[in-house]
Amino acid sequence: MNMLNCRIAISLILATLVAGCAALPPGSAFPKRASTAFAHPEETRVGAGFESEARNHPDDSAFRMLAVGADGFATRMQMVAAAQRSLDVQYFIFTADTTGLLLTGSLLAAADRGVHVRLLLDDGATTAGDEQIRVLAAHPQIEVRIFNPFAYRGHLRVLRSLEFAINWQRLDYRMHNKLFVTDNATALIGGRNIADAYFQIDVDAQYADDDVFVAGPVVRKLSATFDEYWNSAFAIPVEALAGGKPTKVELARQRKRLDDHLRIARQTGADYIKRAEQGDPFAGIIAGRLPLVWSQAQVVCDSPDKKAVLEGAAPGRLMYAQVEEAANAATSEVLMVTPYLVPTPGELQLLKDLRKKNVRVRILTNSLNSTNELSAHAGYVRYRKQLLQAGVELYEVRALLGKNSKGSGQSAKISRYGNYGLHAKLVVFDRQKLFAGSMNFDQRSRRLNTETGLIIASRALAEQTAARVEAMTQPSSAYAVMLQPPNSGKRGLIWRTQESEKTVEYTREPSRSVWRRVEADMMALVPEREL
Repeated sequence: MNMLNCRIAISLILATLVAGCAALPPGSAFPKRASTAFAHPEETRVGAGFESEARNHPDDSAFRMLAVGADGFATRMQMVAAAQRSLDVQYFIFTADTTGLLLTGSLLAAADRGVHVRLLLDDGATTAGDEQIRVLAAHPQIEVRIFNPFAYRGHLRVLRSLEFAINWQRLDYRMHNKLFVTDNATALIGGRNIADAYFQIDVDAQYADDDVFVAGPVVRKLSATFDEYWNSAFAIPVEALAGGKPTKVELARQRKRLDDHLRIARQTGADYIKRAEQGDPFAGIIAGRLPLVWSQAQVVCDSPDKKAVLEGAAPGRLMYAQVEEAANAATSEVLMVTPYLVPTPGELQLLKDLRKKNVRVRILTNSLNSTNELSAHAGYVRYRKQLLQAGVELYEVRALLGKNSKGSGQSAKISRYGNYGLHAKLVVFDRQKLFAGSMNFDQRSRRLNTETGLIIASRALAEQTAARVEAMTQPSSAYAVMLQPPNSGKRGLIWRTQESEKTVEYTREPSRSVWRRVEADMMALVPEREL
């Protein structure tokens, strides 16, 4: 393309973006069919089994924590294989990497045998290759909708950034929810996105995260939240976006790609493939070999138009209020795991008020080396000293775990790569209740992202999660961050850890390079509400 034609093309794209601002999200006027979750899970094999078991546990639902990333991947693959009527899938990120393509192939196979598949994905972190999900909409049993989409569907970063700059007030609003439901009978909810790093099989990045397996009556409530998002004005069918409805030819090409990908993955003999095809953990859960905890639980979820609710322009739900209520009711201890810790003034006051009541507050978050979001770390640094002065105990997970990686969800072998990070979002209240979901303890989760989760009234799960936190905060795997002793005459912080089985103290924030510190300092210029 010569320079003149290139300028013309860019001008046309810019004109489209600017013109589209008045009618965004694009495709919002496109006719779409409202739908709801499968109404009779008891008619499916798995649903009937849990329906029968639920009679022995009135008003309770069944739960199991999945801390190991490969187990999270295998369980999804196995749930898809067992689905008979419906699959509802809602994610912030669905990447076209190894696990993403394998899950895509399993969804397509389910649709081939008559399962109705609804895919609802956010558009904020879409990258080249992720459009492979769009192609599935050519299948008569699969619907794909994009939450609050960009008008520009290509992957030139400069054009995507330009559209964001023109229309940032809308495009900064993202759906951060993670939910996976089969036959309206079983579900997974938690912090994991669909990508290799979240399933801990990528040597370049490993994230500690969690899924909660759910069965019983609360699944229908989770499905109701999916329906609300699916039928909202923000959920746009892919047919309404640039490129239109994908063709059968595109789908045929995608089938071949997915089949080739599965064949190659099997040939590698990877452990996560073996787990998925051997049937556990899901088969063990269904057979009763892997026990479930039956307990009462509360679904906490933002309304899809959360931004309007926050501004007082529309009625709706805000999940943080329910989490705050649970925290305020604590009388002895609050344990928090959050990858990003950038409290709002109200959240900061909540933590201070808990300490005034002599409630022990311990928080595990990312260190400078382990974080995947330097901007969030820059925001956290602003509050670190205030939190410590209030009596909050702070721990920062290391990018290189020690020998005791128990509780991290990954093997010690993988930990040697030194690229470990925290992504789980968990809160334990008095070791009696547990919050697990998609919400970080940061300003984006409070103001700019929609979130979902569960508050589970189970002492067993709360104790189990607390034990995991205890393991992850051991000196060999985390820094204990403290104020300098009052009699030292110094005003800085101390990072205490263990290296080669010896206690080590740093008086300057540990960093793998000077440049990483510089980058973090530069990120401090980002407006706080974005962190």
